[in-house]
Amino acid sequence: MQIVGIIPARYQSTRFPAKPLAMIHGRPMIQHVYERSRLASRLDRLLVATDDTCILEAVEAFGGEALLTGSHHPSGTDRVAEACRLLNLSDGDIVVNIQGDEPLVEPVMIHLLIEALEKTPRCPMATLGFQTSDERDYLNPNVVKLVMDNSGRALYFSRSPLPCRRDAGDTPLSFIKHLGFYAYRNAFLQTFTELSPGRLENIEKLEQLRTLEHGYCIRVALSPVETHGIDTPQDLEKLNLIMHP
Repeated sequence: MQIVGIIPARYQSTRFPAKPLAMIHGRPMIQHVYERSRLASRLDRLLVATDDTCILEAVEAFGGEALLTGSHHPSGTDRVAEACRLLNLSDGDIVVNIQGDEPLVEPVMIHLLIEALEKTPRCPMATLGFQTSDERDYLNPNVVKLVMDNSGRALYFSRSPLPCRRDAGDTPLSFIKHLGFYAYRNAFLQTFTELSPGRLENIEKLEQLRTLEHGYCIRVALSPVETHGIDTPQDLEKLNLIMHP
């Protein structure tokens, strides 16, 4: 069994074109993600899956491995699935989908995802959460929340406050913020891309709900650290201030 980390990176972005090549302290964002992910010792292989030759060449220039995929994919998950087919991965291989706009990714996050799948053979997919009491995040529809059962399997993901407190409380409500990293068994990843989008997925615009709606389970691992995803140039400016050169 192989454990392969794949970083999907597309050139076009409505809010931030050419985002993977945006510079952070003299290096492109994709290099920061790649080099930090490479510190995860459980990965047998790490590569970037992209639809753009400029990103491909940038990755190869700093010594990373990259693979050119199609430009038609509706999501990073579909791009990762194609990369797995091009790599001829076996059904039992574990694939970690590492977000290309998370330059502060920590190796422990990758390890936790891998362990979550290994410890739960009946779950074909795992994701990360972060326990917090940040009220702004709790109320922000751009921040996805999740709830899970006592065994660590996801029950639901939502942009709404989740769980929703019925009665007023004096202290901030602790909740789980979803971090958009995933691990899959390759056989399920290929199946997932063939499943029809579900009603809840279309309402919430959350791809992971497709897994739950079709009756599959998602194991949740709690990360000890939060991430700082880059969606806009303004996010990048903030990150430049907190990252050390």
